[in-house]
Amino acid sequence: MRPFVREKGTVVNPLDKLPEEMDHLVNSFSSTPVVGDLNAGITQYSFWMFVAIVILLAVIFTFKKKQAESGLVPKGRFVNGVEFLVEYCRDDLCKALLGDTWREHFPFIASMFFFILINNIVGIIPGCKPGTGCIGTTAALALVSFVYFIVVGMKRKGVIGYIKSLAPDGVAFPMNALVWVIELFSTFLRLVTLAVRLFCNLFAGHVVMGTFAILASLFFEPLMQGFTVQALGQAGASIFWVAILLVIYAVELLVAAIQAYVFTLLSAVYIQLAEAEGH
Repeated sequence: MRPFVREKGTVVNPLDKLPEEMDHLVNSFSSTPVVGDLNAGITQYSFWMFVAIVILLAVIFTFKKKQAESGLVPKGRFVNGVEFLVEYCRDDLCKALLGDTWREHFPFIASMFFFILINNIVGIIPGCKPGTGCIGTTAALALVSFVYFIVVGMKRKGVIGYIKSLAPDGVAFPMNALVWVIELFSTFLRLVTLAVRLFCNLFAGHVVMGTFAILASLFFEPLMQGFTVQALGQAGASIFWVAILLVIYAVELLVAAIQAYVFTLLSAVYIQLAEAEGH
């Protein structure tokens, strides 16, 4: 934060600096290299994505070790918590949607869910820039999901069969050609919506959290410059902004889980549609 400037013994209105600080906040989300450059280097988003992957691997290996030590009955909050998430992916995202083929797709669905979830949670930590906070990463995840369900559909129905399946059975020409074009456009649109939905929800959440953190700092900073009644009153107002910020942090933790769920759920739905007969 840049320091306040006193004018004629008065304290500058903290809100006067808000537009400047907001510009600084938004610019901070731009990709900047921490190693090398943007053409061949590691940005802050790549760095924190690697950190999230390391954390995820540590969680998985620790879970498997503790699970083996627990025997048939899982013991401890950590083991039970991770096992609950794994079973949720298995039962609600795979078995419920994919039926008999759920075992084939479970590794992909679970990997996607946990990768997005751990990145989203890391992004809530102040100063961290998670992979899912970058449109490039969310676009890559969407592309992986897109290619996966296209390949599944082609393996199930054949290349020509899958292309033909975009137009539903029972629709006569030329209406079936129009429906085919619409379905083709809709299929490629899934790639865009998956990437943009995840990125925009996380980006908006980070901006909101950053805004209230800035407000809390702006209203408290005059007191650090010198004690006055006005500065003390403004510092008291910062408590209000901090309280809202804590609430938003709790909401963002929920959003992190919801966005991982929504992305993975839609991926499972697209796989189910690709495998469905008569579609």
